[in-house]
This record gives sequence, structure tokens and C-alpha cells, in this order.
Amino acid sequence: MRVFNLFPWRTLIRRIAHRKGFLDPFELLARLRRFSQPSEVQEPIELIRAGMVFHARGLVNTKVIQHNLDWIWPYWVVRQFSPEDPSFIPRAFSFSHVNLTHRNWTALGVPGCLELPIVDPRGLVTPHHDDWSVDHWFIPDQGPGLYPSTLEDAEQRLLMEERHTVETICSSKAARLVLRSEVNREEGTPVLRTSIQVTARQSGRLILSIRPCNPEGVQFIESVGFSNDGYRLDVGKSQHVQFARSPDELYTSNYEEGDVLRQIQSGLETHKCDCEAGLATAAAAYRINEGETQEFSYSIPIIEESSGSLLHKSPERTKASDWTPHMAGWAKLQVPSGRFVEIFESSKRTLALLSQTDILPGPYTYRRFWFRDACLIGNALLGLGQDETVRKSLSFFHNRQHLDGYFHSQEGEWDSNGQVLWLARQYELLSGNTGKSLDTGSILKAARWIDRKRRKTEHDAQPFRGLLPAGFSAEHLGPNDFYYWDDFWGAAGLRSAAAVLDARGESERAGEISSMASAFEKAILASIETHEPARVGKAIPAAPTRRMDSGAIGSLVADYPLALSWVPRERILATAEWLKNHSFHKGTFFQNMIHSGMNAYLTLDIAQTFLRAGDPRYWQLVCATAEAASPTGKWPEAVHPNTMGGCMGDGEHAWAAAEWCQMMRALFIDDSGHSLKIGQGLPAAWLGQEKPLSFGPTLTRWGPLSVDLRKSEGTWKIHVLAEWRGIPPEIEICLPEDIPAQLAP
Repeated sequence: MRVFNLFPWRTLIRRIAHRKGFLDPFELLARLRRFSQPSEVQEPIELIRAGMVFHARGLVNTKVIQHNLDWIWPYWVVRQFSPEDPSFIPRAFSFSHVNLTHRNWTALGVPGCLELPIVDPRGLVTPHHDDWSVDHWFIPDQGPGLYPSTLEDAEQRLLMEERHTVETICSSKAARLVLRSEVNREEGTPVLRTSIQVTARQSGRLILSIRPCNPEGVQFIESVGFSNDGYRLDVGKSQHVQFARSPDELYTSNYEEGDVLRQIQSGLETHKCDCEAGLATAAAAYRINEGETQEFSYSIPIIEESSGSLLHKSPERTKASDWTPHMAGWAKLQVPSGRFVEIFESSKRTLALLSQTDILPGPYTYRRFWFRDACLIGNALLGLGQDETVRKSLSFFHNRQHLDGYFHSQEGEWDSNGQVLWLARQYELLSGNTGKSLDTGSILKAARWIDRKRRKTEHDAQPFRGLLPAGFSAEHLGPNDFYYWDDFWGAAGLRSAAAVLDARGESERAGEISSMASAFEKAILASIETHEPARVGKAIPAAPTRRMDSGAIGSLVADYPLALSWVPRERILATAEWLKNHSFHKGTFFQNMIHSGMNAYLTLDIAQTFLRAGDPRYWQLVCATAEAASPTGKWPEAVHPNTMGGCMGDGEHAWAAAEWCQMMRALFIDDSGHSLKIGQGLPAAWLGQEKPLSFGPTLTRWGPLSVDLRKSEGTWKIHVLAEWRGIPPEIEICLPEDIPAQLAP
């Protein structure tokens, strides 16, 4: 190893680059780093690895899609590659071709099954994680076919009464297709089943086609083959599709022959094929006469991989269950807006599917663990009454904690320790289960890590003195910097750790950590006070030397969800006001950096700040966020401002789902202070109706409770149904003054 290190690699690489006419890579990296603060870790290897995988797929897309536009591709490709569409992206200088305009999908699943098939906006079903898909067409005997991905409009919804079914309806002059996809258990085995109801307006064929692609792009299939009776189609070496009815015609094709659509059009039937290029396609065809309505279906066994990370132990998975009993203990919402309730129920399903072992931020692109997302989603789960799920997750956090106390999601990020300690406090406070989150040793190590880390800057000049070091921001606040986001989480984590230890009778250790928290808070306030009013006014920028920009959204964490009383209120409100005036588009927060889209979850964070401040504009933000939801009640991490499709991250973003659930709770309950406030966020439009309003059960520091409002003789009777732990809190009724209301006994 020493010989390897002594070799002049840097000089050699520079000379090779110069001789071949390339830029000096080391000079280029050095110049790029001048735009950020010096930090221990320039770019987390975890994100570099994820980015390489993502763009490797994009390079394959570059080589395949644009040269084969006569194929039937997924919805996002059709839109993004069409010069007549607002989604169009020129391709000449695009390094890789990736989905930047319609990152939308809905996960399927059933409690106890960790595998999550997804359905795109036009009913394309991807049964296995990041794998091939099944598409559904109707080809009439004469005239243009019905290919759902090419349709500008389609209907889609999530059916949630007893099951979890995505229904997609596509129509043309030739036919009407009603697709319903869901995961069920059949003889104890999870199975994806899709039913297709076809109403033929012309005689033709229903086509069920295996596609070497998914909502991210190309996914290789090297072989396909039908069984002799046609009921089974093998895909690759270990996967298959089972048809409920034997097809009338069978087709396969490889890359040289083109899309299987060509074989269907020519009537050249084949039962199997191999493809060295990995672009094999297959189709099962069923003939239907004009005027007929017929039902078809196929099923795909769900192959479950080992749960959790290969490097870390994960909590035991959720027990196998049907949806109705599984959701019985979750909080329920009753309001006049059916769409709000629909999104709430859909968001609960997202959180249920993604918290069956580790708490995950998404079913597809973000199907990996981050403390940041897990802690904020965990807080929403507490608000929904799911304390046992949070306890189970917390009990395994120590498996990802280094010996020095660092809770490691991504190297170079300093917010995770504060988030874990805060969630531990939230769990113990709201559940009443003192001592049941993290063990004391883990808490002490995590708290002392925060203190040691920030002391690295205690001799720096202001405005950095005593802050956590410059770090990478996966929350996309900008280049490496001394982010207040990290500091607010760190200080809140220390306060939370002290509170947990004190509740456990560890008063001496609690005092030690409390002193650390006080010193940290003092350092943060001193840094904030150095800001030049001409540069930022009274607002708090993302980092000490930054001007105000959309990255300042990170500083609002001091208000929501942390409710840090020591941060000047005028600065919080000035920050929110600046963001509202400079970083909004179509009524939602627009993150100009990295995300470059409309962010549902960050919009709701600002709405929480406005609501706490009594600013009526919170309601505009809530309604705009609902407008940005997909037909199935989901949000991607960021929404494209023109296509209104996903442009960043996972197409079903669990953090956004969590914030919607927290926002609905906040309309009814505010337990962030010393009293319990009821109804602060209920809008006049709802209160002017006769329909009942309710939320719960939810956890609070005083015990679990539900809130129910019913109008009787012009007066709202407010029922707080609670199981108080100890002395009940003072209850404040916060409906508008002109709305008659009284607390029911």
C-alpha cells in the first residue's frame, strides 16, 4: 500500500490528460471546490455511487431510446422525446437521457410484504424492483391502436377501502381499457395481479406485452418464452407471468427484429427468443369482437429479497395482514373536502408500506435508508398513533452508529445525530414509554459527538465560531457550507438528549448535556447576530456568509418541527416572508438549487410556520400542495413547473406524505407549547358548513386523544376524547372569534 501511495499518480494522470487534450482533472476539481467552504468530506461516496448508477442507466437510455422511437416506450419517454410537448428536452448535449419530467408512480403492496411493485401514470406495471414491466394495448383490425403511454389524458385513482388497488382508465375510438393492479396473498404467497376490462368499440386484439423498460428507462431482458399451452411466460431465468386465459396468439422478438409490435402487425407468431442486446420483448394477444366487453387478468409471483441492508441489521418486518386490520389503529381524518381525506388516506398507505422494517423515503429511486427521512417520517408516524413502529425502528438505529457516536447515513453530513436524539425524545414524550427508545450509552455517545464536532470551530473567527463544521447538504441547500440546518438539529438533539436522560433519572448526565446545549445555542445566536442587515435583513440565510436564497428554507427547521423558543421569532418570520416573496411558484415553494422544482413537503413546512404565527396564508399553501398531488394522492420529491410531473427523486415521496399527515393534524391540534390548542387551522369555509370535523387518535405529551367537532344549533361542540397521563393540560379553543364554539364536557 505504501508503494502504491508513493507512486506519482497525480502527475501521471495530469500528463495523460494534457497529451489527450483533456482538462486537468485536479485543477478542475480545485476550482469547483472554491465555490464551497473547505470541509472534511467533499462529496459523500454514497451519493457518488447512487449518481453513477442513475446516470449509467441514463447512458444506456441514450444509446437505445432515441434510435428506436418506433418502439412503444413508457409515458415519460413519449412526452419527453416529443418536440410538440412541454416536456421536450433537447438531446444533443445531454450527458444521459433520464426521466426529468414525469417521475410519477404509485407503489403496490400488502402488509408483511417488503417488495413494492409500481404503476406509472398510464398503467405500466413494474412488478419487481427496478426491473422489466408489463404494458397493455388494444390494436383494432383497422385504424390506430390504443397505446396508453401515448395518450395525453387518462384517468387514474387509488382504491383503498379493503385493498390497495391502482385503477387506470384509458380510452380511444378503438376501445376502453380499465386496468386494476394490486398485490394480494394467494395461499400465503404475495402475488401481483392485474385485471383488464376491455370494451371493444372496434374488433381487434388486447395485447399484454413484456417491456424491457420501466419509469427510469431501459431494463434488460435477455430471454422470453411461452409455455406450450400459452398460460405461462418465462422472463429471464427466474421470473414469470401467469395468464388466467390462454392467449389466442403468441409473439416474441429480439432487438434485431425490433419491438414485438412489428411481429404483431405482421402476424408472425413465435413462442420464445433470446436477445444478446438484452431487449427481448413478448406479447400475448386476445381477440375481441366489436361491441364486446371482456375481462382478462394475469398474475406475477412476488419474489422477496432479503430485507434491510446487507451491512446493518433491520427491524423485524410487519406481520402479514390484510389492509383493513392493519390500518385500524391509524389516525383518521373527517373534513368536508373529500380530496383532502383521499390524499390523507393515500399518504397513510405510503407510510405504512415504507415503514415495514427500516423507515424508507420511497419505494423505488429512494429505496434506501437515511436518518433524516426516517426521523421526520417517524415523527409523522407518532402523530398517526404508530408509536410501536417508531420504537421498533429506533431500537435498531444503534446498528448504524459508529463507535465515536456518529449516526452515519452519508459521510460528511452533520444533521443525523441531532435528528436521532430528537426523535428519541419525541417518542418517549408522546408515547409515555420512558427509557424505551435508545439506550443511555448510545444517547451519551451521540450527544458528545455533536459537542466534539462543533468544538472543532471554537477558535475560528465569527461567524463560524462554535458551529458544526462545513458539510455536504443532501437537503440541497447549496455547496459545502456551515449550514444552520445542521446546527439547529444539533442543538435540538442535545436538548432532547438532556430531557430523555433527566426523565430516566440521570440528572448528572442530563446536566452535562444541557450545558453543551446552552453553549451551542449561544454560539448559533452569536453567529446569526453577525449578519449584515443590508445583506439578509432580519432573516436567517442557509449559512453565515450566504446571501438570502432558496436554501434558507433549511433555517426554518428552527420553527417547524423543532419549535426552538430561543431563536428570535422575528427572524423566523422574516425568513418565511422572504421565501414566500422570492422562492414560490404556482403557490408552492420552488427550490432553485438541485431540486429545481416545486416541493410539496417544503411548502407544507412553511405553511406550518404561517399557521403557528396566525398568518392566514397557510391555507393557500395547503390548497396549492393538494393541487400538486397526483391523481393517486402522491407527490414526487419535486414537481416540474410546466408538466406538473415529477422532476426529482422518487415518484412517491414518503417525506411529503408525512408532512401532509402532520399538516392535517395541525389543523386540529397544536401541542408544541404549554397548552393544548384546538382548531387553530380549521378554515372558515369548513366551519361555515354543518358537516362534522374530526382527527385522531393521535399521540400528545399528555396522552393519546381525538378531537371531534359537531355543530348543534349554530354552535360548534368540541369533544376532546383523551386518555390523560397525569394532570390534563389547559385547553384553548382557537376557532375564529366570530364562530360560536364551546368545549363539551
